Amino acid sequence: ASLQYGREVHAHLVRCQFDVDVYVASVLMTMYVKCGELVKAKLVFDRFPSKDIIMWNSIISGYASHGLGEEALEVFHEMPLSGTMPNKVTLIAILTACSYAGKVEEGLEIFESMEPRFFVEPTVEHYSCTVDMLGRAGRIDEAMKLIESMTVKPDATVWGSLLGACRTHSRLDLAEVAATKLFEIEPENAGPYVLLSSINASRGKWGNVAELRRTMRTKNVNKFPGSSWIEIEKKVHMFTRGGIRNHPEQAMISMMLEKTDGLLREAGYSPDCSNVLHDVDEEEKVDNLRCHSERLAVAYGLLKLPEGVPIRVIKNLRVCGDCHAAIKLISKVTEREIILRDANRFHHFKNGECSCKDYW
Repeated sequence: ASLQYGREVHAHLVRCQFDVDVYVASVLMTMYVKCGELVKAKLVFDRFPSKDIIMWNSIISGYASHGLGEEALEVFHEMPLSGTMPNKVTLIAILTACSYAGKVEEGLEIFESMEPRFFVEPTVEHYSCTVDMLGRAGRIDEAMKLIESMTVKPDATVWGSLLGACRTHSRLDLAEVAATKLFEIEPENAGPYVLLSSINASRGKWGNVAELRRTMRTKNVNKFPGSSWIEIEKKVHMFTRGGIRNHPEQAMISMMLEKTDGLLREAGYSPDCSNVLHDVDEEEKVDNLRCHSERLAVAYGLLKLPEGVPIRVIKNLRVCGDCHAAIKLISKVTEREIILRDANRFHHFKNGECSCKDYW
């Protein structure tokens, strides 16, 4: 997701007049969406009077990944009027948009009308989106009932959606059910262990956390470390949790972390130590949080990028709740726009607020 290179390619395509091709336009839209430039993607979309299904799907998926449910629904309802009927991919995109934006009733209406209105039989992907939508809204029992009524066999994405919702809403009972299913389907996947550990840790059940860690070691299940990337002058810099010891600019990054820590304290920031999955003292938990990879990447962006230039960070995992709260405040106290793309979606931080409206 290199925006600078993408812009250069786009400029070259314009010079060669290749940008008038619908397929090329779809690729350009996808590039801008993945780089967090949704406005540019919409400009490309609007240029074409005759849009194919791929273009419609690209813009709806783009709105979904940025949490813009209203805009996604508006485009979705425009499709049939333009003569293009939604297909399987469109419906996955719009259900995802409804899930990320909390448009539960609208999403349920679309899900229930898939076959009678659009002649598309629900697949496991559609069920997964709907389970995720219900789960995010705290309607965990309804999500479980939907799984039990599925016409296809639930896969790892379905149970993963339920487990993620149980983590958000602290439903340990159903979390254990979902995790057990995931252990059977994907025995080498560390994700369910981490999520179940998170729920137990938030409840102070450190014995359960330790037992899950022992099980992971016994079964040789390895957790992928959290990593974040930021591009500075066409060079990609990668950070891992606490991983600046070998960075050539370690001292400067540490100073920036100290500076932002002071600004955060003045703004009333209080670390959420429930995001730390280790039974250690509070001081060590706070230090652990400030060294998460996304915090390090943001600090480096503040250090290297001039004012007025958005700080764009990509993370391989879901951003933790404490980092989300901290980066919101950092955007306010530093008056910088920060765009974070995690494993699930985009978060646009500006003036102390996030585009997700804390619904994620």
